[in-house]
Amino acid sequence: MRSRVLFIDHVGTLGGGELSLIDVARAYRGTSTVVLLADGPFRERLAKEGIRVVVIDGGDALRAVRRETDWPGFRATSRALALGWRIAGLARQHDCLHANSQKAFVVACLAGVLAHRPVIWDLNDLLIPAHFSRTNIRIDVALANYVARRVIANSQASAAAFVAQGGRQDKVRVVYNGIASDAFDAVTEADVEAVRRELQLDGKPLVGLFGRLGEWKGQDVALEAMCHLPDVRLLLVGDALFGEERYRAALRTQVTRLGLTDRVRFLGFRSDVPRLMRLVQAVLHTSKAPEPFGRVIVEGMLAERPVVATRAGGVEEILEDGVTGILVSPGDPVELATAVRDLLANPQRANELGKAARRSAKARFSVDTMVRGMTEYMEEVVYS
Repeated sequence: MRSRVLFIDHVGTLGGGELSLIDVARAYRGTSTVVLLADGPFRERLAKEGIRVVVIDGGDALRAVRRETDWPGFRATSRALALGWRIAGLARQHDCLHANSQKAFVVACLAGVLAHRPVIWDLNDLLIPAHFSRTNIRIDVALANYVARRVIANSQASAAAFVAQGGRQDKVRVVYNGIASDAFDAVTEADVEAVRRELQLDGKPLVGLFGRLGEWKGQDVALEAMCHLPDVRLLLVGDALFGEERYRAALRTQVTRLGLTDRVRFLGFRSDVPRLMRLVQAVLHTSKAPEPFGRVIVEGMLAERPVVATRAGGVEEILEDGVTGILVSPGDPVELATAVRDLLANPQRANELGKAARRSAKARFSVDTMVRGMTEYMEEVVYS
């Protein structure tokens, strides 16, 4: 029987880290519990998978703390202490705690110390000033060095950033995220044609950008690139999360200002991403800051589509430039447009890139590989 793991995450929404947690928690559902500090679709998905889930509201003060926050303040600190105390009671019924986010990690460390249980941090972020305030980075690194038993990073880039900020190298292991290929394998030509009719597309070349709308995700760069691709249509699939509604509004204003209203479609959140990825002729990734991993890139690869992605962070561990995808400089709409234009002008090369990408993704980023790696390191912590 597997160990009893208390998984902790601070959000109720579904992001890349949450989707990976579902796969890992599924392997432990007979013995373990997931604690969420907010309710939402994440809880519903966990329950649907038969995973025991408990929601303990994190409170407004803790929710107000952002990555860029210099100091959390008295109310947020008090709430974190109270949550740690409460979760410690649950932790005593488990063998270890697994924190899936930064806020969850802080609370897990408090609970772990009180309950005398080891803490594992699933590091799904790059601890760099482009993403986090220096205060947040210092708190995370100190807790990891003195409280956490193991730090499991989702890429070599995430691991290297942690060590560069003073994190202990001996505590770090790397397990890449895994993405199931089933939904991509199941898409048929009839499915693609159905969504083409639904969206009433005009037959012009089509590219897609998938994922949450956020300033550092760089959708504005893709819109600027569209000015250099007059015959191309763009699908933006995803919506604002984590208080980024202003950026979404700014994107819509930018579309109007650039005269792109008839060539850019905002589709919001969709449940048929595999179908939409098979519909487009290229998948774009436009992050301005380094990504810790890049789940949407692997999804594009599984859809057998050529991926054009920014050259930074964990992305360079996923794609081999010119072999399984195309890498471009972050924040450069002209270079992005050139890469897209070249792919559209050479369908054979685009097809070869897509096939090579699919083979690579299935071989390197499977759910089974991820779960085996996570299980090995969690069991190692419990039984060491």
